[in-house]
Amino acid sequence: MAEAHGQGTDSLAVARRIVAAASLAAKEYATGVVPRGGRVTAPAEVDEARQFLDQARLDAPALPVRVRAVADTELGALRAMVDRAAPPDSVTARANALVGRIAAATGGAIDPFPVQPPSLARGAAVYREQCLACHGPAGGGDGPKAPQLQGPRPASLADPRLMSPVSPVDVYRKVTIGVAGTAMPQFEETLVPEDRWAVATYVATLRAGSGEEREGEGLYAAHCASCHGATGGGDGPLAASLSVQPPALRDLAIQGRFSDDELIELILHGRPGTPMPGFAQALDRASAAKLVAFLRVLPTAERQRHEATSPAAATFEAVRRQVDSAVALRSGPLAFDAYLTFEQVETAVRARNAGLASELEDAFAALRARATGGAGREELDAIHARLLSGLERAERLVADQGSAANLFMESFVLLLREGFEAILIVAALMTFLAKAGAVERRRHVARGAWAAVAASVVTAVVIEVLFQITPGQRETLEGVTMLLATAVLFYVSYWLVSKIEAAKWNAYVKSRMEDALSAGSGLALASVAFLAVYREGFETILFYKALLTSAGPGVGGAGGGGGGATAVVGGLLVGAAALVLVYLGINRFGLKLPLKPFFAITSAMLYYMAFVFAGKGIADLQEAGLVKTTVVEWAPRIPVLGIYPTLQSLSLQALLVVLLLVAVVWLQRNRFAAGDERRRPSFP
Repeated sequence: MAEAHGQGTDSLAVARRIVAAASLAAKEYATGVVPRGGRVTAPAEVDEARQFLDQARLDAPALPVRVRAVADTELGALRAMVDRAAPPDSVTARANALVGRIAAATGGAIDPFPVQPPSLARGAAVYREQCLACHGPAGGGDGPKAPQLQGPRPASLADPRLMSPVSPVDVYRKVTIGVAGTAMPQFEETLVPEDRWAVATYVATLRAGSGEEREGEGLYAAHCASCHGATGGGDGPLAASLSVQPPALRDLAIQGRFSDDELIELILHGRPGTPMPGFAQALDRASAAKLVAFLRVLPTAERQRHEATSPAAATFEAVRRQVDSAVALRSGPLAFDAYLTFEQVETAVRARNAGLASELEDAFAALRARATGGAGREELDAIHARLLSGLERAERLVADQGSAANLFMESFVLLLREGFEAILIVAALMTFLAKAGAVERRRHVARGAWAAVAASVVTAVVIEVLFQITPGQRETLEGVTMLLATAVLFYVSYWLVSKIEAAKWNAYVKSRMEDALSAGSGLALASVAFLAVYREGFETILFYKALLTSAGPGVGGAGGGGGGATAVVGGLLVGAAALVLVYLGINRFGLKLPLKPFFAITSAMLYYMAFVFAGKGIADLQEAGLVKTTVVEWAPRIPVLGIYPTLQSLSLQALLVVLLLVAVVWLQRNRFAAGDERRRPSFP
C-alpha cells in the first residue's frame, strides 16, 4: 500500500510539472509571436517555450497510463505549432485542453494552493537565501553571481514591462520546475510548496513603485470595496444584490492565476457576462497598475492577520479612503459608495452612540449632495473634516480592542504595586513601633489600616453609583477619570522613583511615625496608617475605573462582550493572590524584597499606563463633545498605546514625554548633587 501511495504521489508530481511546463510554454510563446502568428518578435521567448515543451515530453512517460499517450501526442503537436509560429491563442487553447485532460486523469490538485495565506516575510527570507545571489537585492537581475552565469542574464523581477504578463502561479511554477536553457534551477526538491508560494507572492510585490501600493489601496476603497468588500472577501455592501457573487480577491487561488496585465484589462474594461464594469473612464492604465499593486498584498498572511484582528478597522479605513476620493474627485457616486461601506459598521456604531451615527449619516448626505452641487473648496473641506472626525470617534467605539494580555498584566501590576506599597507601609509602621518599644500600639495601626480598606470600598461604590445615575454624562466622567488617573499615575511613578533608594524610603516612613508618636495618641497613629492605606486604596479605585474604561466593550474580536472586564478581573485576582504570598513572606518569614528594582519596574509600568490613559481620556472627552477632534491624517493609530491621530490627544501625550524627560534629568541632577555632598570633606 505504501508503494502504491508513493507511485500515486509521484504521478501527481509529474503531472504538475508537465502542466506547469505546458502552461509556461504557452505564456512565453504568446509574448514572442504576433497575435495572428507567422512572425516571431522575441526569439528568446519562443525558444524558451520550446524548451519547456521538450522538458514536459521527457516527463510524460511517468504519467498515468490512461493519459500518457495523449499527453505525449499533444505535447508534440504543441511543439509543432510553436515551430511553425501558429497564432498564440490557438497554442494557449490547446495547452489548456491538455491541462484539463491531465487534471481529470490524475484526480489531484494541479496547482496545490497553500492552505494558509503566504507570508511576505517568509517570502522575503526565502528570496534572500535562494534568489538574491542571481536576481539581486531588489530583483533587478543584478545579483553578485549574475555576471558569472552562463546563458541569459537573470530576469529583472522588478521590471513591470517584463513581469506584468507573469502571474504568481507562473512564478510558482518556474520556481518549482526551473527554466531550461538558463541558470534558473528547479526548487521542487529543496523548497516546500509553502515556501515556493511565499516567494512567488513576494516577487509579485517587487515591481510596485514607491507608494503605489498605498495609492492602490485608496483606489480599491473608492472603486472596488462596495462589491468586493473592504478586505477583499467578496462581501461588499452591494454584493448581495448582484446576479453573480463578486470573487474574493484576497484568495490567492482566485487572483493568483491572473497576470498584472490581465487584471489591468479586467479593471479597465470589465468582465463580460458578469456585473463587473469597466473603469476606463475613471482610471488610466497607470492607476489600474497601482490598484493591482494593492491587490497583490491582499492574499498575504500579514494583511489578513491585520484584518482578522480588527475587521471593523479595515472597514473604517476603506470608508476614509472612499471619502478622500469623493472629495478629491467631487464625486457624488463615490460619496454614496463610502456611505454603503460605512453601513457595514453603522449598526454597531448606532448601538453605542445613536447620535454619532446620525451625525455621520447627515455628513455623508451632505458630501453626496454638495460634491456635485457646486460646493466651494472650503465647504467641501469642512464636510471632509467633519466626516473624518466622526469616523475617528466611531472607530474608537467599534474597532478598538485592547489586548487581553495587556489588560491582564496592567491589572496585575496595578494591584500588586498599590497593595505592596500599602503592605510595606503598614509593615514599616509595625517594625518602627517594635523598635520604639511601643508594641502595644500596633493595634492602632491595624485599626487605621482596616478603616482605610472600608473607606476605599465605600469610595468605589460611590464612584460607581455616580456613573450609574448620570448615564448622559458617562463619556465626560470617563474622560475626567482617565485624565485624573493620568495625573496621579505620573505623579506616583515620579514619587516612586524619587524613593527608589532604601535609605530615602526608610527616612520617609520614620518621619511619619515620629510625628505620630510625638503626638502621644492612638488616633494619630491610626491616622498615619489610615491615610497611607487609603491613599493606596483611592489610587487603586481610580486606576481600575480608568483601566475598565480603557478596556472598552470587548477584547479579542467580535462578540468579545465582557472580555476586557474579564482580563482586568483576572489580573486583579492573580494580583491579590500574589499580595497574600508577599504578606505571608514578609510577616511570617521575614522576606526582604529588593525595593530598588521593584520600584523601578513598576514606575515604568505606571508611566506607560499614564501615557495610554492620556490618549484615551482625551478620546472620551472628544466623544462627549467637550474637546474638539482635529484629525492628523499622517499620524499613526495605535490603540494599545492610547495613540490616536488627533491633535489634542497627541499634544497631551507629547507633554507627558517632555515631563518625563524633565523628571529624569531632575532626579539625576539631585542624585549627583547628593553624591557630591557625601564626598565633600567636613571641617570641625
